[in-house]
This record gives sequence, C-alpha cells and structure tokens, in this order.
Amino acid sequence: MTSSAVRSEPWASGGVLERYADWLPIDASTPRVSLGEGSTPLVRARSLERATGADEVWLKLEMCNPTGSFKDRGMAVAVAKAIEQGATAVLCASTGNTSASAAAYAARCGLRAFVLVPEGRIAKGKLAQAAAHGAKILAVDGNFDDALRSAQRLTEHLPVALVNSVNPYRIDGQKTAAMEIVDELGDAPDLHCIPVGNAGNITAYWRGYREYFQAERSSKHPRMLGVQAAGAAPLVLGRPVEQPETIATAIRIGSPASWDGAVAARDESRGAIIAVGDDEILHAYRTLAGEEGVFCEPASAASVAGLLSRHGDGSLAGRRVVCTITGHGLKDPERAIESIQADVVEIGPEYEEAEAVIREGLA
Repeated sequence: MTSSAVRSEPWASGGVLERYADWLPIDASTPRVSLGEGSTPLVRARSLERATGADEVWLKLEMCNPTGSFKDRGMAVAVAKAIEQGATAVLCASTGNTSASAAAYAARCGLRAFVLVPEGRIAKGKLAQAAAHGAKILAVDGNFDDALRSAQRLTEHLPVALVNSVNPYRIDGQKTAAMEIVDELGDAPDLHCIPVGNAGNITAYWRGYREYFQAERSSKHPRMLGVQAAGAAPLVLGRPVEQPETIATAIRIGSPASWDGAVAARDESRGAIIAVGDDEILHAYRTLAGEEGVFCEPASAASVAGLLSRHGDGSLAGRRVVCTITGHGLKDPERAIESIQADVVEIGPEYEEAEAVIREGLA
C-alpha cells in the first residue's frame, strides 16, 4: 500500500498512481510513472438517450488519455512496476494502441521499447505513434494472436518486461476507469457497455466495480455488456477464431488473453457478451461523430453499436448507462476518410462565393 515517502522522478506528474494509490499494488519503492493519464471526461449522450429510452447515457472518453486510448492507465502501472523490478526495456504485442502507449511510457522513463505488430494490419496512426516514440517495431507475418505468442516466448528468454494485458498490473491500472465513473456519478451505472478484443478492459472494469462495491463506495454492480465484432467474436462463439476479420482493428483478436476474466465479468454481473456487424459499428461511429461530437476509432464505437443492438427499443427506462470510448478517431484516419463523406465545396478567393455557400447552408 502507500506511504508518504514515495520515489520522485523527473517524469512523475500525478496520474492514476497518485490518485488511486490505495487501490493499486504499489508501495514507497514504486516510482510514480505518469503522463497525466486518467481523469477522462464523462460526457452525456442525449441522442443515445432518445434512441434507447434510458434516463441517462454517458460516454467515458478514454480517448482523452495522453496517447489517445485507455491503454495508458494500465501502462503507467505496468511500467512503474517494471522499473521497480529493475527492467530497462519493455516488450508488447499489439494491434496498435498498446504499442503506442508502451512506446510513449518507455520514452518518458528512459526505457527501450520493442513492439510486435501484425504486418499490414495496424492503423497507420498507431504505427506512427510507436515510431515517433522511438520503439523498435517488429512486423510479424501473422495476426495479433501470433504476435502475442511470440512476445510471451521472448520474455521467457530475454531481459525485457512484457506489458500486454496478461501483465496483471495492466488490469489494475485500467480498473481505475470504473472507479472514476463511480466517483463522478456517485454510484455505479445500471449497465456498462464496453468493446471486447483481448478482453483485458472488461476484466479490469469489473474488478474496479467489484472492489468499490466491496468497500461500500457504491451500492450496486452494473451489468456488463461486452461487445465484439461479428468477424472476431470468439467469446460469443465459445471458441477461438483462427482468422479474425473486422474493420475495427483494435478488437480484431481471435483468442483473447483475458478470456476467463471476460467470462467472469459477464456471468458475475448477470450481463452478456454479444457480437455486432461492421455495418453496425460504422453506423455508431458516424452517429457519435455527427450527433455527439465524439470522434472515436471504430473499435470504440462497438460499445455504442452493442447498446443500440440490444436496447434500441426504449427498454432502458429509468436506467443509467455508461459506454466506454476506448480510442481516438485520429488513430485510424484512413477509416474516417473512407467512411464519412466530407462536405467540401471548392470556391475562389472572393468573399461573395463563400457568402453564397454559407447562405445556402443556412437556408
């Protein structure tokens, strides 16, 4: 647990290790690694309230973390513990967001970073982040599951710390998002919708909700609604998917590392894990951008697609819902360009042409 005498480093600046120290497996010897992660916005979504009949629908904007995704919460804790244990390098397999986060936190703390990514199957925005932070990128001829198996074997033979969500410190860091929701709303929601790829995040949220309930910081548990893409839905099918396919690259995973944790979250919360099609994901993606002002990556929109798929009939009267928005839309700019038709009118430099177009748009 915590102590007033903690390690102070030039790269420490608050974050989840400071704010939720009493809930994390850290002590005075654990450096307070931070890029300012956590404390992300909880934004009310009126259009989704109208669509579902819920009293309240809130979006937890984890896209507002330092590297643009929820991964930063867990990465701060995992890297802190790696440093505490003497590591000088970190390694991960990734569909993109983990590699960006690992590279950023490694750069922040003076560690070397090695990331394994499925070749040609990672959004360019995420690849650019890992490269910018100086990570050594290994492009694997295979999918994410192949890359993770390689990463796990490599850390058995090399002096590098594995910072994928199989690392329990990642889960502990990510659970703080659930705690923040309770702290802000005053209680747990009735339903929590969350994308599911490698399944670490649904595992982490359920742990956070459960720990707060046990400590009497909340009066109830939410039902957990995990949402997978139909082409990458091993938890829905009950078996691994050899060749997962979906436009939502962040959840294009065929054999989740946290399979058991996701099943426990589903069963213990009396919730569900469902699959939605890419067309439903893209509809939610465009709805969030066009009606709520929230530009997320497609995988993030899966949480909303699942909510609409299950409860687009007004069945949530009197209920409070939270949807996790896991990553920023600029992670995958190509998808935005392909999926959203920009309203561009070419005009000359004359004031009158601009005025005419705007007047027409106001009519």
